[in-house]
Amino acid sequence: ALGHVGLDLQQRQRAVAQLLEPAVDGLERDAIWQTAPQISDFTQFEPKDGAQPSFRTVFQVAYDDRNIYVFIRAFDTHPDSIRHALTRRDVRGPSDQLKVIIDSYNDNRSGYEFAVNPDGVKRDFAMFDDGNEDESWNGVWDVATNVDSLGWTAEFQIPLSQLRYAEAPTHTFGLGVWRDIERYNERDSWPRYHPTKAGFSSQLGDLAGIDGIRSPGTLEVVPYTVAKNVTRSAPGGGYGRAQEIALGADLKYGITPNITLNATVNPDFGQVEADPAVLNLTAFETFLNERRPFFVEGTGAYRFQLNCYIVVDCSTNEGLFYSRRIGRSPSLRGAYGDAETPEATPIAAASKLTGRTRHGLSFGMLDAFTRSVHGSSARTAEPASNYAVLSARQDLRDGNTGISLIGTAVNRSLDEWTTPFLHRAAYVGGASFRNRFAAGKYELNASLAAARVLGSQDAIRLTQRNAVHYFQQPGDGLAPDHATALSGHAEQLKFGKYAGGITRFETSVVRMSPGFEVNDLGYLRRADYLDWSTWAALSWRTRRWIYNWAQLNGNHWERWNTAGLRLSNAFNTNGHIGLHNNWNFHLGGTLDNVGETYCDRCTRGGPALRNSRGIYPWFGFNADDRKRVAPALWMNLGFGDEGQSHSINLSPQVYFNISTRMQASLAANIDETQEHTQWFGNFTDEATGTTHYTFAQLDQQTVSMSMRVNYTARPNLTLEFYGEPFATSGSYSEIRELSATPRAARYAARFQPYEPPASAAREFDYIQLRTNTVVRWEYLPGSTVFLVWAHGRERASVFQQDSWRADYRDLFELHPDNTFLIKVAYWLNR
Repeated sequence: ALGHVGLDLQQRQRAVAQLLEPAVDGLERDAIWQTAPQISDFTQFEPKDGAQPSFRTVFQVAYDDRNIYVFIRAFDTHPDSIRHALTRRDVRGPSDQLKVIIDSYNDNRSGYEFAVNPDGVKRDFAMFDDGNEDESWNGVWDVATNVDSLGWTAEFQIPLSQLRYAEAPTHTFGLGVWRDIERYNERDSWPRYHPTKAGFSSQLGDLAGIDGIRSPGTLEVVPYTVAKNVTRSAPGGGYGRAQEIALGADLKYGITPNITLNATVNPDFGQVEADPAVLNLTAFETFLNERRPFFVEGTGAYRFQLNCYIVVDCSTNEGLFYSRRIGRSPSLRGAYGDAETPEATPIAAASKLTGRTRHGLSFGMLDAFTRSVHGSSARTAEPASNYAVLSARQDLRDGNTGISLIGTAVNRSLDEWTTPFLHRAAYVGGASFRNRFAAGKYELNASLAAARVLGSQDAIRLTQRNAVHYFQQPGDGLAPDHATALSGHAEQLKFGKYAGGITRFETSVVRMSPGFEVNDLGYLRRADYLDWSTWAALSWRTRRWIYNWAQLNGNHWERWNTAGLRLSNAFNTNGHIGLHNNWNFHLGGTLDNVGETYCDRCTRGGPALRNSRGIYPWFGFNADDRKRVAPALWMNLGFGDEGQSHSINLSPQVYFNISTRMQASLAANIDETQEHTQWFGNFTDEATGTTHYTFAQLDQQTVSMSMRVNYTARPNLTLEFYGEPFATSGSYSEIRELSATPRAARYAARFQPYEPPASAAREFDYIQLRTNTVVRWEYLPGSTVFLVWAHGRERASVFQQDSWRADYRDLFELHPDNTFLIKVAYWLNR
């Protein structure tokens, strides 16, 4: 029986599936596929929304007590034109694709995606928040494909143990089936997907009549052993080699069908790609993306973003939970570390408990314990610490309304070495409200967060004086004190129209108090500000004239600190268009510091400095990535400080589809900067106690490159190579200090001459090379062997080199740091 968007599986279909379980071979000869109802009413949504598909697609669904089975027939009148790409798992190559989407909670908010291309390459995702995808999720499931004279087919076997659903005698799952026809850049769906509507999970159809399923407590254990051979500094100088062997395990236990426990003991992430090189000359901490599988998977359950709205596209990554804090580089490694001090704090164990009730309450709990790390003379570089996160979300009105709560806690075992520098404890709580209305066109969001850190007077004073807070800055009514605790709060209110017609808009207000501190387990660049930002857009998503899609945006943002000093006033406009030939073009620009604005962070704790107006245009394009060679380019320009500062950044990239088995990319980042108001240093006269806040002109050149090569012998056997040489050098000139009038309207009046100490470095040069080569063999479903070679070279100098070419030549004269690793993991399932 078929509903308007539904499929009912009761009665005969389930009985046949139980008696004759399909052989997963991509062929439709099984008895169940001769009797199961066929669904074929697909609709195109790209490039032309609502059009008839170029080719017919038919799918069937069956299930038994252990699995859901889906068979899809993708008809094609020219099977020899079907696009193939043999890539590693979870990589989307330029190929056709079939995808099954299941919202097993049927909550219009979450779900799972299972995709395959004609070569059998699998991709899977977990969905959250009705549109976001967790690419790190890897389920254990099976699929087989076959290309024949009618087109191609895919037969999916999706274990119920990989899904999460509430206890009930009868279930209805959300269901969707998508097809990509790569040579036409076409996407078809059942049921019809509307790209102009908000949400993804909420647009699925119904898979009804699933009765009698009950997933018992399933246990999955992946024990692994790791053998490493690494470069070590030898006593008395020189280098040697060291052997390391470690054992560990990952565990997943389905306590009930809707509650799952994940745990890891002595985890090793040696197969994870290294972080890209960066030289940070700002006052703010560099954000590094999480790459470790245990912490990446399911991160949506613990997400609570700060300072997040369309104008900045949440690009600051600020939030209450930043998993890179767990297992970070030892906090006092620079002060107490030696050659034997590890670069990362070892994680003894970590666990996650996630679940959802039948009434729409989702929850997640994470706890991790890290061991202490010691440096020279047995001094503690990182104390033993415990990190905990608890989150909950209640969905109402079929997922259109939601209330979320989160709490985090960090507790450290401090000693005499760490007490003056680190917080003893840190506690943060947050609550948010979301309401979507008017058929999902409009949405209102509100959030509130509060934080409190505890520690010694010295530790709290260091926090008050760091770049997040700068309590010592004059003129804002704040000052470091002798407190043993610091508290603060943050609020955001956001309202917008995100769907329907061609108009979109959003307006957002954010406020953070000066004492708001979340960096023990979160990520925050600065506190003490009030931000008002507004975005409006015209969005065309229907294929017309020469374009497939187009969008025109206009933005305005204004920011103050809580003392009322205006920090920024900017206007931006940008346009984007996707042409029929699948080339995309982007153009935009920003006019910043309109009127009187001031920088209260430029002097690193000193007086505020008046900003000069700046203009920042940019341009970009990317070619059709289905072609053998596909170029792309981004160019950013900057002009400020009344013509005395300027910059150009070029980011060219070329994608190579060498064959259906091999893909490669070569990218560069070239940056030429002349920054006339670059902070140089704060120098205090010992005799008078006067602090000189100095600036200089920085002439800096940065050239980095990255190369990737992926070769797939079979869908379960791949080789990946990544390499990145990085070189940057700079010199300081025209050194000067703040004058008595740093807020003067005239640029030159803000500074006065100053001669810094002779010991102050006026040049710098930094070069680094990192490569990572990984062979990955999934010899059984869920069981994997990794062979890894990590290679690195690095040098930092206070003398500028002649050119980046000389730096690149010097790289290969440096001593290499090599790590060879073998990791074997075996999946056990009960």
